[in-house]
Amino acid sequence: MTTQSDLVTTIKSTRRALKLKQADLAAAAGVGTRFVVDLEAGKPTVQLGKTLAVLEALGLECRVVPRGNLQARLARP
Repeated sequence: MTTQSDLVTTIKSTRRALKLKQADLAAAAGVGTRFVVDLEAGKPTVQLGKTLAVLEALGLECRVVPRGNLQARLARP
């Protein structure tokens, strides 16, 4: 996943596959329904902690990994 759009698509499709309504997901994640609506709409200012709670509630996880050759990028002056 490399874009916000990819994340939104994954969240929406996973929620739908689990047959959860946005309100059900919100309750499971401990966030408000409005947050889930905004997250799925791609609102750029959603809170990271709440987003991670939604991912966890869906059985998903977020990983951050270096892209390409990290050592070469770090060595640049």
